[in-house]
Formats: sequence, structure tokens, C-alpha cells
Amino acid sequence: MLIDGHLDLAFNAALGRDLTLSLADLRRADPVAGETATVTFSELGAAGLRVCFGTLFALPKTAESPDGYEGHAGARRQALGQLEQYRRWEDGGQLRLLRTGAEVAAHLALEGAPPGVVLLMEGADPVRDVDDLAFWAAAGVRVIGPAWGRTRYAGGTEAPGPLTAAGRELVGAMASLGIALDASHLDDASFWDAAELHPRMIATHANSRSIVAGNRHLTDDMARAIAEKDGVTGLVYHSRFIGAGWQDGDERAPLSGLAAHAAHYAGLIGWNRVALGTDLDGGFGQEKCPAGVDSYRDVPGSADVLPPEVRAGVLGENWARWMTQYL
Repeated sequence: MLIDGHLDLAFNAALGRDLTLSLADLRRADPVAGETATVTFSELGAAGLRVCFGTLFALPKTAESPDGYEGHAGARRQALGQLEQYRRWEDGGQLRLLRTGAEVAAHLALEGAPPGVVLLMEGADPVRDVDDLAFWAAAGVRVIGPAWGRTRYAGGTEAPGPLTAAGRELVGAMASLGIALDASHLDDASFWDAAELHPRMIATHANSRSIVAGNRHLTDDMARAIAEKDGVTGLVYHSRFIGAGWQDGDERAPLSGLAAHAAHYAGLIGWNRVALGTDLDGGFGQEKCPAGVDSYRDVPGSADVLPPEVRAGVLGENWARWMTQYL
């Protein structure tokens, strides 16, 4: 059983990628330059993916992304477009949207079903204000990560800062509505603010800061805090997040490096709280995947570097336990 904690499926469609193509056909006509695609629905099927967290990710305007959003309205337009994409895929039989733990359990019991997708909002700027949360919950969003970089709600990756006043209100309302909190991308100050306010935290895609420096990654205390809330942490398959000092153009990080992150987390919180959050095609392509992961179908085999007795848990059983209990 394979469950992935983080895939930017609709974001890739918004970039012009047709995920219904074979991977070979997508690569021949890929509109995204410089990032060799690894994910299509046929690749997910070949890997045996059963369920994933599929993101609603609004890309902010930066020097590298001049067409990104600048305010709430722009972020909302992006997220609504991606929501509609997931619904079109569901209508076409490419996936099934799942909203509850019972639906996840029933889906996992099916054989031959398309991937199940639980909606995760990555970066909360599409949420107008606390009163808007009910709309997104009704649309099927079950997890929200308040930050990516800095948002109106929180400090984030390479953007230090605490939860804003609006962020504290948002996180409290998420807890009341039963929307789980994704701690990935939160800056340290925002993380600890959120940990005080929300009882249900996970990290869908975050490696260990003990191995790779920077606020994109979890400190040991952060990993323990998530575990204390019965949360799970997913491992990211980006070479820069696997090997300290890795730079673009370097040889791809070895899978042993990913195993080192997994083993470190396991020593802190137990193997039953370590899972996958590959983030494949999440702003990087094959060139930055760990060595041996050339397409999504290679993900199950990447667990061969882990002890045999923990592989099934990391590949899917640990996420399945959390999803069925807490969604």
C-alpha cells in the first residue's frame, strides 16, 4: 500500500501539464522548461498509489514567478481553479476525492480503484478570513498549511515570523472545524504559536534540520511536538532537502541520504510516525530527485533502503492510520 503525503497534482495541470498522458508523451510535450516531469496518472497507477494529499497551492508573485498572486483575490482564483481541476478529474475517473476517515478506509479496501485524494491547502492566502473557512471545508479541504513563504497568516520558509493576529484566529477556527494543520513550511515562531492553538498537527513533507540546515526543515523538538499530537511526518524527495550543501547541478542525492532522515526521525518519534511526502514535481523535476527515482513508479522501490520490517508502515500504513482516525 502506497500513500503519499504531498502531491501538487492540480498545480501541475495549471502549468499546462496533461497528467492523463503517458509520462513519455508528457515529457515530449512538457510546457515546463528545465524540470523533467515524473508524475502522471499512469505513473501513479504503476506505483500502486492508493491515496495522497493533493494540494491546492496558490503560487505567490516573486522574481522567479512574476505571474503569481499578489493578494487574497488572486490566491483564491488559483485555488478555485485547482479545486475545479480535481473535480473534473474525478468526473473523468482519474481519481476520487475523499473527505473523511471512513471514506479513506472504504477506498483502501477497494481493489483497482483510481487514487483517492484528500485536499490539502498549502499556504492559506486563498482563505479570505476566518469566516471563509466553512466554504473550504465544505469544498473538501481537510488540511491547511498556513504558510509557504510568508502569508497573511504566518511566517514561513525563508520568511521568519510568528502567526499574525489573523493567523492565530485562523488556526483556532481550523481546530474548531476539525481541519488539521500541516506544519510544513512554518517558520519556527509560527510553528510554536500553532502548536499551542491546534491539537491536530502533521508535517506532510518536511525533512530533518539536524541533517540539512534551514527553517524549511523540522528541528528535533518540532518533530517531537508533532508526534505528541499523534501526528505523522512525510519525507521529501528533493535532493537539496536530503543532502547538506547540495546545489543545482550536483549529482542527485543518494537514497541512503533519505534513509538517514527517516532513521533520525525514527530515533526521535518511532518508525510508526515516519511516512512519505514526496512532493515530486512540486517545483522540481527528475534532475533533483534522489538517485534511482526517475519517475513516480520508482517510489515504492526507494523504500528498499529502509529496514524491511518498517517499509510497509513508511510507504502507507502510517498515513492510513492517521487518516482513518483523524479526518
